[in-house]
Amino acid sequence: MITLPPFALFFAAALAVALTRGLPRNLVLLATPALGALNLWLLPADAAWSLQLLGMDLEPLRIDRMSTLFGYLFHIAALIGIVYALHVRDTLQQVSALLYAGSALGAVFAGDLLSFFLFWEAMAVTSVFLVWARRSPAAYSAGVRYLVIQVISGLLLLVGLMLHWRATGSLAFEYIGTEGGYGWLILVALGLKAAFPLLHSWLVDAYPEATPTGTVFLSAFTTKVAIYALARGFPGTEWLVYVGATMACFPIFFAVVENDLRRVLAYSLVNQLGFMVVGIGIGSQLAINGAVAHAFTDVIFKGLLFMSMGAVLHMTGRINGSELGGLYKTMPRTAVLCIVGAASISAFPLFSGFVSKSMIMSAALKEHYNGIWLVLLFASAGVFHHAGIKIPYFAFFAHDSGIRVSDPPLNMQLAMLIAATLCIGIGVFPGVLYSALPFDVAYTPYDVTHVLTQLQLLLFSALAFVWLNKQGLYPPELNAVHLDVDWSYRRLLPRLAQPVFRGVARADRGLRQLGRGAVAGTVFLARQLHGPGGVLSRQAGTGTMVTWVVLLLAIYLLLSFS
Repeated sequence: MITLPPFALFFAAALAVALTRGLPRNLVLLATPALGALNLWLLPADAAWSLQLLGMDLEPLRIDRMSTLFGYLFHIAALIGIVYALHVRDTLQQVSALLYAGSALGAVFAGDLLSFFLFWEAMAVTSVFLVWARRSPAAYSAGVRYLVIQVISGLLLLVGLMLHWRATGSLAFEYIGTEGGYGWLILVALGLKAAFPLLHSWLVDAYPEATPTGTVFLSAFTTKVAIYALARGFPGTEWLVYVGATMACFPIFFAVVENDLRRVLAYSLVNQLGFMVVGIGIGSQLAINGAVAHAFTDVIFKGLLFMSMGAVLHMTGRINGSELGGLYKTMPRTAVLCIVGAASISAFPLFSGFVSKSMIMSAALKEHYNGIWLVLLFASAGVFHHAGIKIPYFAFFAHDSGIRVSDPPLNMQLAMLIAATLCIGIGVFPGVLYSALPFDVAYTPYDVTHVLTQLQLLLFSALAFVWLNKQGLYPPELNAVHLDVDWSYRRLLPRLAQPVFRGVARADRGLRQLGRGAVAGTVFLARQLHGPGGVLSRQAGTGTMVTWVVLLLAIYLLLSFS
């Protein structure tokens, strides 16, 4: 069988989808991730594709254990997303989703920084249409802001990689580090898409405004490609430990008070990325394995949660917790599948989140980051509160909203079932995932210490939620706008810039008036010189000419001696 670069099949399928309709289009959509996974399985373990361009050695295809794991993950994510969106009749979304998934695959298999940059930018351009596909004013505005941030990230990456090439003579995508200025530029570029603190607002701004199906794709690719790139280029960069710990904690406070349940999940996504960044910063083999494993499990359980909330939005037209509740009565399957996702993200034993998150926690203790371990423990409790309890509780239980709708279409239920099965399967049989991780490290998640520590944490967190809720101390679900750091550049910066703009406007008016005066003066002078009776006209008398000559000489002398 002829093998292709993993991204090529998705790009070809996008063209086929654009040209077909109905059943043939659905068959192309479903066959693409299946054939893509088979193609990846048939690729040799050491496959590489090299070429030269303008004196630069490029490697658009490079296969190793880390890229292969992310490759299979993205095929699984694409399959789940395609099945979930099979009822959608929107060429824009379907073509964009395939191009987006193909670009993500191209990025993780790129062996050089220039090829990585090209796919990095392709991801930005193709993914924004999944936000705009909702076709609302809010989605359009969020999409524009999303695209601006993505392009800024690409520009930083481009400058960084060119400086790296000039300094090292190589574009190979290996360890980069922060010894040179180019390393910091590349790191910030990756940090933008990994939702580093103060750089995260694009995610919680755009993802909840996308279509119910588009959000599932968005949650799977962009941030995970950034995590992959950080794990490859910056393992062991210690300050990432503290950046990741901050990421794991601060979104909790926003998620607890947020009313829009998809926005809660967006903050939760930043929280989970924090755990991965901590693992990358620690840099040991166990920590890197934990970060990569958690990226794998997060795509699936976070996708399941986004799908369950997308199903609620699709069936009810509502997504605010204050407007929902009691849906378990008529959406029982969706409620059960959502609870599986909630148990997974909360790291219940026998669910996928436990077998990946515990690796990062163990690595933190093993490398003597005891304070960071405590911070991650607090973050784990917070995750259980806002994603493990709040999401299913306010959507399906809590007060009865009186809304009576059925479970979503069968294809949406099937996609959620696939994700839920994987969440449980990975949790029960973690060895399958561990065998595919970048490093061969012996690790056993189900020992007495890990299990008891996690169960105690979950028990006390649940008791705290119940007590706070009974006492009326838990933040109520309110229709309110919660300010994040994006307020500074969306509101504060324009206000601070107004004096500058007013000064520029005044200067512009002054220059315009000066220009109009100069033009008027030139016209007047021309008329005096060439017009009827002018100095240079045939009708001008000798006295008039002498007067003007003397006047011009006086002006010349004045300017010469001034």
